[in-house]
Amino acid sequence: MYDYVKAIHIIFVVCWMAGLFYSVRLFIYHTEAQDKPEPDRTILSKQFEIIERKLWNIITIPSMYLTIAAGTTMLILKPIWLQFGWMHIKLTFVVALVIYHFICQNKIKQMRNGVFKWTSIQLRLWNEVATIFLFAIVFLVVLKSALNWIFGVVGLVSLAVILMIAVKIYKRYREKK
Repeated sequence: MYDYVKAIHIIFVVCWMAGLFYSVRLFIYHTEAQDKPEPDRTILSKQFEIIERKLWNIITIPSMYLTIAAGTTMLILKPIWLQFGWMHIKLTFVVALVIYHFICQNKIKQMRNGVFKWTSIQLRLWNEVATIFLFAIVFLVVLKSALNWIFGVVGLVSLAVILMIAVKIYKRYREKK
């Protein structure tokens, strides 16, 4: 039974992450559409609102809840996992990812109401936060107690720096066009 639940957990983690990654990408395009002249701005905004709503409500939200349900079920089936420090850290990252999820949901509501507080560059950086959470969670689960925390922290910080540099380089590339 445990392996079936684990398979379901992995499948819905993939779906949830895909929804988060693509939603924030849509936020970027939606924000950039505000710089377009009318009627393009209105047409694009309405389309982005439809796509964002469907992606969020049909894929992202259900996947988050199914991920959490499957993860909780796995912990009920094997409560021994809760005795390990790496699991506590993993669950902390999962809580942070859920918070990230709800911040994204708030962004959808803001944009639907015509409020665009973040620039497309800020949203590009925000998109990388989910990547960092994903890396941290996967490495914790795969390496478990074998993970050297100093190298793990240095690795995550390095990944964050590399992602930020990549976003800056991409910004310069786009500005040249």
